Amino acid sequence: MVSNLRSWSRVHTWTSLACTLFLLLLCITGLPLVFHEEIDAWAAPAVPASSQPEGTADAPLTDIVASAQSRYPKEYIQAMSWKQGGPHTVMVYMAKEPRSALSGYHALSIDAHTAAVLDEPRPRARFTQWLLTLHRELFAGLPGMLLLGIMGLCFVVSIVSGVLIYGPFTQKAGFGEIRRNRSKRAKWLDLHNLLGIVLLAWTLVVGVTGVVNTLADPLFAYWRTGRLAEMLAPWHGKPLLVPSVSLDAAVAAAQRALPGTSPESVAFPYSAYGSPHHYMIWMQGNTPITSRLLTPVLVDVEQGGVTDAQDLPWYLRALELSRPLHFGDYGGLPLKLLWAAFDLVTIGVLLTGLYLWGERHKRPRGEGAAA
Repeated sequence: MVSNLRSWSRVHTWTSLACTLFLLLLCITGLPLVFHEEIDAWAAPAVPASSQPEGTADAPLTDIVASAQSRYPKEYIQAMSWKQGGPHTVMVYMAKEPRSALSGYHALSIDAHTAAVLDEPRPRARFTQWLLTLHRELFAGLPGMLLLGIMGLCFVVSIVSGVLIYGPFTQKAGFGEIRRNRSKRAKWLDLHNLLGIVLLAWTLVVGVTGVVNTLADPLFAYWRTGRLAEMLAPWHGKPLLVPSVSLDAAVAAAQRALPGTSPESVAFPYSAYGSPHHYMIWMQGNTPITSRLLTPVLVDVEQGGVTDAQDLPWYLRALELSRPLHFGDYGGLPLKLLWAAFDLVTIGVLLTGLYLWGERHKRPRGEGAAA
């Protein structure tokens, strides 16, 4: 028993030390990212859609497409998004060449009610985007993401090993007890243990979802080169088609194929991230959870029929659910405030852990390890 406890103690110490500095960086950058929507809205307010009576129907999507095309008649619509534009606003992404890379896109913000162009937001180096890149990949691309994934695994192991250590400890000192009559280090140790146990469920959730998020690029690349390539195989090598089916008809076909859903975004045939023979319509559910689960629907641009509609594999479903859960995006501002409070307490746990390790190594070699 004592030998096992010492082994778990060593595991807890070294996994914690391996990831602590990275976790401090992630907690500090993650705190403002919890409020990224509010920060972006304050720093760069979007032009709002026109005020319309409640229940006013949206303009036909054909009108929105025509409005964008009339603004830039020699360009190609690459994609459309309902999620990023704000209430009653549609974002249309265009480029000078078909099948263009993302770097060649520019955006139009269009009123969903009137189909009028509201704004042409230019790409800007937003503070939150800079923070997200640091938080997500350390400005090192995929290697940075994978390194943070390893650090996340160390964090999860340190949490589990900390629980296994704390169980026997409570048999002597009592659960959650702060030993006020002991040394300063003992008091900090008790506080460290108490805060760690209080945050147990939250830190496990954030740690596991963080590890899953670091695998986003490899997982989506695996899906694109595997299952998506199989879905598009019958049209491989065929020439790019000009759509003869309206986007309204395509969306209606997708909704018939997946009742109870609505479009989140559309990749047009001109997009390098879709199919040259289809509208690739990403459908979402209409509840707080199902709205995070997207399903791609392929609608033929000549015939208007759905040629394929398959749920994403389980690993991408897990990724879709983990992204908002990682930043507390499910429950509005109250949940974000709770996430921020837990983040601050986690910073305290990390700092007390560093303090305890430093104090332990200041003590004479012969002195016992227990406080």
